[in-house]
Amino acid sequence: MTRPPPSLRAQKQAVPHAFDRVAARYDLLTGMNPGYSRHLELSAERMRLPEDADLLDLCCGTGLSTLALVRTYPRARITGLDASAGMLELARKKRELTGVRFLHGDAMDPAAHGAAGPFDGIMMAYGIRNMPDPDLCLRRLLPLLKPGGVICFHEYSVRDSLRAHLVWNAVCIGIIIPAGLVTSPSSKIYRYLRRSVNAFDGAAAFQRRLQAAGFCDTRSESMDGWQQGIVHTFLARRPA
Repeated sequence: MTRPPPSLRAQKQAVPHAFDRVAARYDLLTGMNPGYSRHLELSAERMRLPEDADLLDLCCGTGLSTLALVRTYPRARITGLDASAGMLELARKKRELTGVRFLHGDAMDPAAHGAAGPFDGIMMAYGIRNMPDPDLCLRRLLPLLKPGGVICFHEYSVRDSLRAHLVWNAVCIGIIIPAGLVTSPSSKIYRYLRRSVNAFDGAAAFQRRLQAAGFCDTRSESMDGWQQGIVHTFLARRPA
């Protein structure tokens, strides 16, 4: 398990404000990413929960991960939480999400912001990598699950594969960062994205981190397309 350098930790603290600045064009940029929404739905499906589950969507942003949960579990009771007020404003406007309870709060401590659970499932898409203290975050998430409940992290991880590392950086330099400069020229969030992914755990290390926090039955599955070996579904359970 690795600890990010001080400069990166400081940038993590500023992530919610950075997303406020790019919120209006965030869906436009993610829509240019082949498979983005489909992969979120795949991670939701891999949780294998009942349709009427109680679910928490952490770092829900503009609601794209929430949409994946709604479409996969149409009878579920879903709470979405995000630290960016600008992103939440867009999520609340989406017609398919009118039944979702959205909370403005910090995923480092969801219970302190009204998401106390217990939940059958928790999903965090592209969020754990941005937590200033991921180990503390994981320890706080464990009691929010019902015994036997499932947690899912839909996240980048490239440290275990030279191919994945090279492809990720090539895509960032050639596509993501230039597209970000066009859609949100004043924001540095997409440069931070590249750095934070490079610094994040490998898949094996993140599973060890989950186990150290008290989760069991940890496993990971990758995506297809260019994101094979780059974006993963990490799954674990609270012990029964």
